[in-house]
Amino acid sequence: MRRQTRLEVRSNLWSRQDWGDGVARFRGSAAAAMFAALFALFLAWASPGARAQISPGPLSRPHQSLNGSTNCASCHKFGGQAALKCLDCHTEIATRLSAHKGLHSTYNIPSGSSQECARCHSEHNGEDFPLIKWNIKTFNHKDAGYVLEGKHAGLECAKCHNPSHISPQERAAIKIKDPSRTYLGLSTACVTCHQDQHKGRLGQNCASCHNFVDWKSINMGQFDHSKTRYPLTGLHLQVQCAKCHTNGADGKPQYVGIAFNQCSDCHKDPHHGSFPQSCQSCHNTSGWKKISLQSVNQRFDHSKTKFPLEGKHASVDCGQCHANGDFKKPLVFAKCMDCHKDAHKGQFAKHADQGECASCHTVQGWKPSKFTVKEHASTAYPLQGGHARLECGQCHIPKGKDTLFKVKFDRCTDCHSDRHAGQFAAAPYFNACERCHTVNGYKPSTFTLAKHKETRFVLTGGHVAVPCADCHKESAEFQPKPAVIYHWSNLNCASCHNDPHKGQFKERMQRVRADGTQSGCEACHSTKSWRELSGFDHSQTKFTLLGAHRATACIDCHKPPSLETRLLNVDFKAAPTQCEDCHQNVHANQFAKAGVTRCAECHNSMKWKPSLFDHDKRTDFALRGAHQNVRCAGCHKLSRVVEGKTVLFYKPTPKECAACHGANNPVPKASASGLKD
Repeated sequence: MRRQTRLEVRSNLWSRQDWGDGVARFRGSAAAAMFAALFALFLAWASPGARAQISPGPLSRPHQSLNGSTNCASCHKFGGQAALKCLDCHTEIATRLSAHKGLHSTYNIPSGSSQECARCHSEHNGEDFPLIKWNIKTFNHKDAGYVLEGKHAGLECAKCHNPSHISPQERAAIKIKDPSRTYLGLSTACVTCHQDQHKGRLGQNCASCHNFVDWKSINMGQFDHSKTRYPLTGLHLQVQCAKCHTNGADGKPQYVGIAFNQCSDCHKDPHHGSFPQSCQSCHNTSGWKKISLQSVNQRFDHSKTKFPLEGKHASVDCGQCHANGDFKKPLVFAKCMDCHKDAHKGQFAKHADQGECASCHTVQGWKPSKFTVKEHASTAYPLQGGHARLECGQCHIPKGKDTLFKVKFDRCTDCHSDRHAGQFAAAPYFNACERCHTVNGYKPSTFTLAKHKETRFVLTGGHVAVPCADCHKESAEFQPKPAVIYHWSNLNCASCHNDPHKGQFKERMQRVRADGTQSGCEACHSTKSWRELSGFDHSQTKFTLLGAHRATACIDCHKPPSLETRLLNVDFKAAPTQCEDCHQNVHANQFAKAGVTRCAECHNSMKWKPSLFDHDKRTDFALRGAHQNVRCAGCHKLSRVVEGKTVLFYKPTPKECAACHGANNPVPKASASGLKD
């Protein structure tokens, strides 16, 4: 541990405990230093008597030898900015500051600078003024660079800080005359205070084995035994130190002079001299029972015996066959089961070889077995198709000694779970997987279109080309695990297809057909094509399609919203039934009554022309005689442009003969007699 002078430590405590007072004194000392600098300039020309009269104040007792104005330069440096010269005398502190060691170095004092000294050690305050203010009870030893741990924390300062622990080399650098008054010069090495019980045999670093709490609690994790003449390996690492380092004649543990060249120096020979070679020939420190067979085989050739060691047998410990180390006792080894237990619990006992292990296994290892697909063909269940590619453990579930090799195989479900959630458990299938699948693979299924005809839903029209998965999809209605649905209670179109008409034809779809089933979508559509509407009879609606209407596309009357081009979102019941609701008024409302022009009064759905207009009944100008054969345009010639289109107007039309025939043309009598107006 680093030693420090009481001056150094006390100044630290004083600066921490009495900071407020210290700041005031620091200001005072700074002022005093400034004053001293000015005063020194004055002394350069003042008389000796005058100098004594204007001193800043008497020095403290430790600096009494420097009293007098002629000694100012001993502590103060003049010329330029005045500076202090404390470290010129206190060289031991200067050395520690340069080395960044000790309490003073924690104050971040620049190396070689004395200006900061006045912050804690104020001078010119009188002979009895204490330069160091000390409170030992609150001092944190960590600030000195050495943390007090364990039992060190409870020691009195003098236990360590006393002259007997200061080395002669350190004492020469300490200027204080009384060594009992300094805290410097103390080394942090354990042997500074403690006697080396090992007398230097284990080095000076006591902490490599011991700690600050208990001397006897040795931490072997800190001691590197590999650097000794006997490195610890294997199980030796777990042995307590005292097992080998027993107490000697002096009653203390021995750390030198311990025999360790032979195992027998510590261990007894369990073979009682039966083996002349050393213990290391067969054993090692990892464990007594772990025998080095390589070393044994170098001295003993087992291949010359009746049982050569081959495969896994070559790695078996001798003691597993030669119990209790008796190598002279004859062993039975004609069959595997002479040494090995029947791991299959007699499942193969009825075989011709009575379940001899060598029929399926070799000395190279328990796995892989010699029993392959070829040998399996001689059993009651030859492996074919996908079964031939399976690992044995997929059928014979590994359970160690409880693994079953005689398993049920009459039905697929003896091994395979029902992936259809019981949908084919009843007649006529009874979960007979082979009716749809083969051993070559689960897919593709052998259930063809021909077999589909035997179901309740015969595939016709577009359904024939639909992939199976488009209808048979996985459904969450099966629990606990979803499964593909194959059976529906309702086979209506709505079972698969959404109703794009949103129930507009619900009544029509619920009509019962001859077979007792509801018509569903087939009330209008067929399986041939969605656009095939042969089932829909428009004459059964409120608007029978006649004439030109029969060739009109549905979308021309049933118009979809938002400019759509498909009839998916059409309200079919909202289609107009009056001509004027679909057709534009080409007459510019000439014939409107109450704002509505009734097209059907003159036209029908067969064709637009000729008109059905009755000129005799609906006008004041009956067409008689030659007028009956006159074209409408012969009299009605008045045209006007309405909204950018030329429209023929029927009113007003002149009724006088001269308006059409001229004033000089004679009017036939017959015709004239027929005219009322």
